[in-house]
Amino acid sequence: MGSIYKKSLKLFMVAGLLLVFYFWRPWSCSGVDIQPRRADPIQTLLDGKTGKILGAYPDIPYHIKEEVASRLAQNTCVCLADEETFHVPFSDLLFPRVGANNLAHAFLQNNPHSEKIKNHRAQEYNSFQRRSYSPADVLIVAEANSPLQYPTQGVKVQPLRTIIIPGLGLKQKKRSEYMVYLNATLGTFDVAATVDKVSIKGLREKKMTLSSPQLTALNRQLQFVTYTSTVFHPRTADSIQFGTEGYKSFFTIKVEQKKIPKLYNSGYSDEYNITALVTIATKTFLRYNKLEDLIKSIRQYYPNVTIVIADDNEHPQRVTGPRIEHYIMPYGKGWFAGRNLAVSQVATKYVLWVDDDFIFTSNTKLEKMVDILERTTLDLVGGAVREVTGYTATYRHTLSVEEGGEDGDCLHIRRGYHHVIEGFPNCVVADGVINFFMARTHKMLEVGFDPRLSRSGHLEFFVDALGSLHIGSCDDVIINHASKIHLPWSKTGTEKAYDKFRYSKSNGGMKLVEEIFYFKNRFKCTTSPR
Repeated sequence: MGSIYKKSLKLFMVAGLLLVFYFWRPWSCSGVDIQPRRADPIQTLLDGKTGKILGAYPDIPYHIKEEVASRLAQNTCVCLADEETFHVPFSDLLFPRVGANNLAHAFLQNNPHSEKIKNHRAQEYNSFQRRSYSPADVLIVAEANSPLQYPTQGVKVQPLRTIIIPGLGLKQKKRSEYMVYLNATLGTFDVAATVDKVSIKGLREKKMTLSSPQLTALNRQLQFVTYTSTVFHPRTADSIQFGTEGYKSFFTIKVEQKKIPKLYNSGYSDEYNITALVTIATKTFLRYNKLEDLIKSIRQYYPNVTIVIADDNEHPQRVTGPRIEHYIMPYGKGWFAGRNLAVSQVATKYVLWVDDDFIFTSNTKLEKMVDILERTTLDLVGGAVREVTGYTATYRHTLSVEEGGEDGDCLHIRRGYHHVIEGFPNCVVADGVINFFMARTHKMLEVGFDPRLSRSGHLEFFVDALGSLHIGSCDDVIINHASKIHLPWSKTGTEKAYDKFRYSKSNGGMKLVEEIFYFKNRFKCTTSPR
């Protein structure tokens, strides 16, 4: 009897150690700061070095070329209407004029809160810029060690616009003549000013050569070299070849439209106004009783928040009430199609997705979700769902793609997360979260939901979002899940019909997921926990 007890004790100890090893991930315990930022000490150092490089040769005179310099961005845009020079019948049709609208005046005039609105707009724009910032956009100039000096990153031009190429230079030992050349494929070169004793060939062409007997004069002239995009493309790049005798280098000029911010005028309160910031979206099918319970629970804690409902029932019932938007879909259109419809009607900065059988409680603090989205670079944050048994789930997964050659790539799905978020001890960064999450509305719309997934689907959205959305999960925002425990003989006809749709034994759903992963996402295989 004693030997059996000892063996059992050892077995429990081994099992306990295995559980500790499984759940304890030392690489996930350290917090990582993901708060938005635009500048750091390295960027400050680069700015200083770049300033010294670009500000060299101030004593070398130059002559501005007005026809080129006038095309450079001045950051002083104005909107002017065409003046009417003469008036004849139907002149507006024959000679259409350009009109102008002063938005600041039109929107803010007679508004008693105009200054608060402008301040709120500026804060939203600063937040947008911080989230959009990438270190790859910082201008870096490779100093002349080759002996060519040129920008290695951070040079941008809008399609069909002109810029000065920063950081060009040459450092060579004394010789009778100094020469450099530039080659482009999607644009042409010119100069915004000319410098004496510098010869230039190929102005307004794709290849330009500059030469001079004086190195300082040549380097001064290189400070005025311009690039003009000549092929319209909203997002591409031109590889520029920059060389001299015996040396050549390459750098990239990004050609892209200016990124237009998406700002939300959600008020200027010191505290988070959930009504102005968040819309709750859901999809319902054959569960109006569950939906009614969800709405009642929402109204208990957030009486004025807007609720958007997508409904694909065969015989839809009216769902009415203050700030409720009920959209009827074709019968059986499906789960992801309903998500698309619901989210497309959201006008607030954030959208909270919930299933129609969830229940809000005092632990469903939407302010916490808004707080982490406002203070970090996250685009989407999941919460936790508490079952009737008391078990709370977060459904955190990591996704990784391994290149696989001509046959496609490999998708690896694992339980867990990447790291804790600094300043938010209950929050982590992951790639897939539970079906209760808040997201930036415009970012969710960018990814969208595959409407072919009609009866079930979840992780497929996060696969599509990989590389586009920055995702987190917090276990201190909890929503309850209505009980799914029903005795077979106690189920209503509606509940049986729902189970027939939701839990059909047909393998058509799995075949569709396999098709989506294989063809649309170009995976040749997936690995995931059993």
